Formats: sequence, C-alpha cells, structure tokens
Amino acid sequence: MTNFSRSTIVTKPACVSKGGIVAAQHRRAAEVGAEVLAAGGDAVDAATAVSFAIGVVEPWMSGPAGGGAMMVWRAGEARPHAVAYGMRAPAGLDPRDYPVSGEGVAGDLFPWQRVVGDRNIEGGSAVAVPGTVDGIGLAHERWGRMPWRDLVEPAAALAREGMRVDWYAALIIASAARSLAKDRDAAALFLEDGLFPPIGGWTALSDIRLKMPRFADTLDAIARGGRRAFFEGDVARELARDVRDKGGSLSVEDLAAYRAEIQQPASIEAFGGRLHATPTLTAGPTIVDTFRRLSQAVPPEGRAGKLAAMADALSAAYAERLATMGDHESPLSPGSTTHFSVVDRHGNMVAMTQTLLSVFGARVVSPSTGLLLNNGIMWFDPEPGRPNSLGPGKRCLMNVCPVVGETAIGSAEEARFAIGASGGRKILPAVAQIAHRLMAEGEDLDAAFHAPRIDVSGGETVIADSAFASEDLSELRRAFHVETAPRTVFPYAFACPAGVMRRGDVNSGATEIMSPWGDAVAEDFRGPDDGPSRARPSGD
Repeated sequence: MTNFSRSTIVTKPACVSKGGIVAAQHRRAAEVGAEVLAAGGDAVDAATAVSFAIGVVEPWMSGPAGGGAMMVWRAGEARPHAVAYGMRAPAGLDPRDYPVSGEGVAGDLFPWQRVVGDRNIEGGSAVAVPGTVDGIGLAHERWGRMPWRDLVEPAAALAREGMRVDWYAALIIASAARSLAKDRDAAALFLEDGLFPPIGGWTALSDIRLKMPRFADTLDAIARGGRRAFFEGDVARELARDVRDKGGSLSVEDLAAYRAEIQQPASIEAFGGRLHATPTLTAGPTIVDTFRRLSQAVPPEGRAGKLAAMADALSAAYAERLATMGDHESPLSPGSTTHFSVVDRHGNMVAMTQTLLSVFGARVVSPSTGLLLNNGIMWFDPEPGRPNSLGPGKRCLMNVCPVVGETAIGSAEEARFAIGASGGRKILPAVAQIAHRLMAEGEDLDAAFHAPRIDVSGGETVIADSAFASEDLSELRRAFHVETAPRTVFPYAFACPAGVMRRGDVNSGATEIMSPWGDAVAEDFRGPDDGPSRARPSGD
C-alpha cells in the first residue's frame, strides 16, 4: 500500500536544440555549463564548469573532495575515452583502527559488519584520498579550449552568494541533521543553532542561504593555481591537517601522489550500435556484461517478455559482479552521487559522475577549506580476506556508470548519446534500461526518460515502477519476487539519470522527471531570471 496519489501524471519534456545542451541534477549548474557552451566552449569546458558549480549548489552529493569517473566522446576522432578519478585509501591507513564491533550490520550503504564508533562511515577516519579535481583537470588539459580559471570562477561566485535553501534543500539537510550536528563545522554550515535544518516560511519569497566563504576561497585558489593546487599547495596542506585533526589518516603525501587516468573504454557491439563504458573499478564492466547477455538471448516478445529478459540479464550480471569484483553495496542504498551530461554544437560529449559516497559524505566539513568531505573508506569491507577488504593505498570499487553509446550505425537514424545516473546500486539498472531503449527500441531521449523502469540490484526482489500495468509484470513474477513503488521526489526508489543525445545536427537533453532541481539547458537559454529557454521542448 502507498500513501501517494495514483492519478498524478508528471512530465518533463526533453530540451531540443541545434546548440549545445547540459543535462544536470541542478538547474543552476546546468545554466553555468550552458553559458560556457554559448561562449564557444567545448563540451569538456562546460563539464569543468558544471563539476565545480554543482559541488556548490548540491554539496551533499559531490564536490572537490570526492571522486568518480567520466566518459568522453570526441567527434573529430569519432572515438570514446574513459577518465578514472576514483578515491583511494590513504597510504597511512591502518585496518586495525577499524575493528568490527560485533553489533551486526552497519546501517548505511553497505552490509558490512559494523565498525566500532562507525569510524568507516562518519568523521575524519572515513575520509579517502579525493580525485575529482584531478579527473576533470586532466580532461580539461587534454581537450579543453577555454582558460581553466574562467571555468572555475563561476563556482566561486556561487559560493560567495551562498547556496539558496528551498524546500528540497531543507528536506535533504533534515534527513541528515542528526549526523551533521555531531561535527561542529558541518553543523555551523548546514544547521541553525547547530541542531535544526534551515527552513523558511511557506512563501515563495524566502531567501535563506548557506554562507560558504571558505569554500569560495578554496575555489579561487584552484582557479588561480590549476588542478594541482588542490593536491600540492596550501589547499592540500590545510585539507590534510583538518582531516587528521578530525581523526583521519589523509596526508599531504597522499594528495601529492594522486593522479587521475585516461583509459581505453570497455566497449560492446549490440543492437546495431556500440556501447562504451568505463573499464575498471566501476559498474562499466557490469553494464557491458548485461548488454552481452541481452544481445545473445532469444529476442523476447511483448513488454512482459522484454522486462523479464532485462531482469534476467541484470540479475546474472550482478551475480558475476558480486562474485568477482567484490561489490556488496546494499540494494537499499540511497542516492548519494551526482551525474551530468554535456553535448556541444560540434557533437563532442561528456558523461560525468562524481560523488562523496554517502549523502553528505563523512558528515564533516574541513574548516580551513570549507569542503564537505567524502566517506570513501566505507567502500571497503572492514573484515580481512574479502574481495573489498580495507587496506592502505587501495583503490575504491564504485557503482558509477557513465556511458557513451552509438545507435543504428550506418543508417539514416544513426545517433550518439551520453548518459549516467546517481543512486548507488540503482545506477546500473537505470542506465542499462535507458541505453537499451535508445539502442534496441529506437526511442528518443524524451520517451526513454519518461518510460517506467525496474530496479534489479542483486537478490531475488525486483522493484517495479507502479506505473506498469499488472500484465506487464507477469513474466517477472515467474522468476522474481516483485514489489512496486512509485517514482517520487524523495526518497528515490529508482536512480536519478541525466543524458544528452545527438541525431544529425540536432541535440537533446533530459533529466529524471521526478527531480525537482534537475534540468536540461540549451546554450541559447535566456538566463536565470529572463524567462524560458528559446530551445524548443521535445514534441513541438
């Protein structure tokens, strides 16, 4: 049973334009990227600006102190590239500092045995070596056209303005208020009187803002000094000192040694096209495995058969992942990541995912830098002898799944897309289903993003969108225990995707229809206060 309305219909038309488009989980960050595209910037330039801006306007999901992965499509080369910038355990980390308490399973993203004091989940002891700044910086160095400083400064300006707290921001802050109150610096940034979420009155004129002067200073330093200023300058020294003061093991040597990598993608030919994904320590290999299973199966008939085939492929691919890659994140994981996708007027694309891991990461703020810190240590199993066991210097296995795809290669309908999502274990099923609709069903981005989805994240239970008719789920129920859930604003029963597509010289962009902040913005939009975009919505 559900308390939610069963008659509400929500639509969010895809943005369509011959100019570039940015699709992101926050409208303001997408506008920052669209402004870069309008100034003649490359898709990678826009992604650089969005990466920093979204860390300000949606700070609990990502930021400079996190990590992730991205896929890049270069139109001139007609080829994809993968960029890896995942987190690492500090070299000085001692697994003996994370003893198992014997009190059962920890209550956050992973079903690891609980650690004494939740030291792997909250506080400085949960902080891993971040990589986001080096990842986007490496991509910019390789493909960017505009000056780095011009791309970081808009985020610094947003931080100086302060993040506006609307009802959705207040809801997210309230969901973690108890944990944030434990850290003096996090409480000072996000809570009123160190205890309560900032909540305005029931009026559209409320303008409560979170002050972020130290974050703005840090962004200014990165803008002036380049990406390595985060890892080797004053910012690095202050960040490492603050983490150690809060009980962590991050050092200036850890930061100085960090390097992102450009990698050869994992690719597969399927359904008359090609899918390209990140090759290591992400869900990239698992989505390639899913598409291999789907393309080799006997083509099913009807919606019920297609849903069952997708569930079978995802279930088998997840079983392989759990057995060989050591990922044991709970299917009940909340969304705690951000994803955005960019296409420019020339057809270059970026699908970029960045994360702090949990919502609000380690729930601590570095007072010297103003940065909300990741809790990447939680990615590791605290018990020794396991595939993901905690150890110094180890790289984290993530569920991020940015992809680039090519559809109907060689035909008049040939197209390319870049998509990804946030939502922990829910990411892979969402990206796989949207990509499959684009490649195998020939749908456009608007239809694929509005279509109901299932979530198959390991185990015998499948979560199905309540929008499915009962007969659509008949084949699923033969092999799985099926529960239904509506797509709502909070919490998300499914992942939160964002994507762009290019067919001919026309671009489109879309975001999760239930995301109150997410939007796709074309480079010719009028501006934040000047009315609707001139880009036409899909279907006009």
